[in-house]
Amino acid sequence: MSPTFKSLSNPNYRLYAAGGVVSNLGTWMQRIAQDWLVLQLATDGAVALGMVTGLQFLPALLLSPFAGIVADRVPKRRLLQLTNIGMAVPAIVLGLLAVTGHAQVWHIYVLALVLGVASAFDAPARHSFVSEMVAEEDLTNAVSLNSASFNVARLVGPALAGVLIAGLGGTAEATGWVILLNAVSYVAPVLALQRMDERRLDVPAPSTARGLDALQEALVYVRRRPDLMLVLAVVFMAGTFGMNFQMTSALMATEVFGKGAGEYGALSTFLAVGSLTGALLAARRSRSNVKRVTVAALVFGALVVVAGLAPSYLTFALLCPVMGFASLTMATSANSYTTVATDPGVRGRVMSLYLMVFMGGTPIGAPLLGWVGEVWGARWTLLLGGSVTVVGVLVAAVLYQIAAKSRKPILTPATASE
Repeated sequence: MSPTFKSLSNPNYRLYAAGGVVSNLGTWMQRIAQDWLVLQLATDGAVALGMVTGLQFLPALLLSPFAGIVADRVPKRRLLQLTNIGMAVPAIVLGLLAVTGHAQVWHIYVLALVLGVASAFDAPARHSFVSEMVAEEDLTNAVSLNSASFNVARLVGPALAGVLIAGLGGTAEATGWVILLNAVSYVAPVLALQRMDERRLDVPAPSTARGLDALQEALVYVRRRPDLMLVLAVVFMAGTFGMNFQMTSALMATEVFGKGAGEYGALSTFLAVGSLTGALLAARRSRSNVKRVTVAALVFGALVVVAGLAPSYLTFALLCPVMGFASLTMATSANSYTTVATDPGVRGRVMSLYLMVFMGGTPIGAPLLGWVGEVWGARWTLLLGGSVTVVGVLVAAVLYQIAAKSRKPILTPATASE
């Protein structure tokens, strides 16, 4: 088997990957449908999109540390089955509301928050569960293939959603059918997890620490690791201010270039082309490092700024694959490095902290950039977001170099008082 796909030789991982492809396809279809539904119903589209995105990711900011504690204490396979069911429920409700013509913007806000709660408990368990399925030497490959799966769906899902919505009339009701398809897609990972061979899973001993003690144990662990502190800082800046494609692409497509649902969906597909390429290249690497994470983030931030200056829809669309490649290289490198470099006993909690800063910054960045887009125009969501990403990553890299030379952790409240 090609080294790019070597993790697929593991039967449990094959099941996991197959279920993930189906679920990811539905997820990306709903993202496009949900955004289009917001634009159909809201009078202030930019602000409403920012609010929906922010509410969907707010639980990641508030609940991820506790979700990590749960992931380190209970069987992850069972937990993931429950979280997939939990994510299917709001999709069913929103889909039915849209199909029957009863959907309102506040419904989307509430259901985005409910989806975010289930996702907050799903993410740390899902990311740390990979290490229970494959051997350590295959971990980077498996993480990269997960990203490839995500981006295969990202490549097909938005375009398919755009075609379906347009074919059904482009109305709010049309989006409901697409959202219901996503609800059905959650059946695949639930069944895949059920069919796994538990005897082949390398389940670590549950953490003996409880509650806040368990969280403090993970925080102390990360504080003593300047490399992990750098990775967390980089993904926070990129995730909060740069990786708001769901909102910025919608605003650029509709407000700057005057395009419809099909062209908007195509932009996510173009982003996925670059992301998929980056994921497959990452799958061939045996290890990642903090330098690759940092450089990829700087390149990504610069490309976001350039995209904000794009003179036409075609130019913007051509920049999307390059942005996708840079963002995926950064995200996959950061994810695999954090997973491999973390001790198994705290991996679930450390991954929850990683996901908290990566996705949890979105409730801050998305509404802020949505307001910027409403007041200054859609282009400024990219110009400002990319610039802040570059500056933030540079500051984090300088602090890391200082910490590495002094062999002390990066400045924290504890060390600041010394």
